[in-house]
Amino acid sequence: MKLTRKIAITGMFSAIAFVLSAVGNLVPIRVAGFLNYDPKDAIIVIAGFALGPLATIAISVVVSFLEMAFISSTGIIGCLMNILSSVAFALIPALFYKKKRTFPSALLGLVLGCIVTTGSMLLWNYFITPHYMGIPQQAVAEMLLPVFLPFNLGKSVANSVLVMLIYKPMVKALRKISVLE
Repeated sequence: MKLTRKIAITGMFSAIAFVLSAVGNLVPIRVAGFLNYDPKDAIIVIAGFALGPLATIAISVVVSFLEMAFISSTGIIGCLMNILSSVAFALIPALFYKKKRTFPSALLGLVLGCIVTTGSMLLWNYFITPHYMGIPQQAVAEMLLPVFLPFNLGKSVANSVLVMLIYKPMVKALRKISVLE
């Protein structure tokens, strides 16, 4: 795939992920006052399957900055947390799928992506959330298991299920209109 075409398709996936993020942000349900489900990571994984791991990182960064500029009220800290979460979740499946383009490889990558993003977000929330919320680190530590663990695990599992449901039809449609080879 030529570089120009790959950049254009990366931009297209970024736009889709941003729109999904905007739609997800309309849902008024928030956990702990600031956590909400965001389906953009499913699109980022699909882009990683189609375009490779570097596209996964690029889309994660671009969409997080767009969210910060146009949707979110969490500022640079929210942007950083979005980048960390999206990359932790989507990069592993993209790497596994690049190495071996099979359903079991994609599924294993998604399972590991769920585990890594959940674990890493516990760590990042422990260190970063006190600065964002202006509360002591001990208060955040008390939220790790009852709030952050189930939220991040649930979000990553929901995005994994979404990937499994829409990957084939989406790629088939994109191939049909000659976006993907």
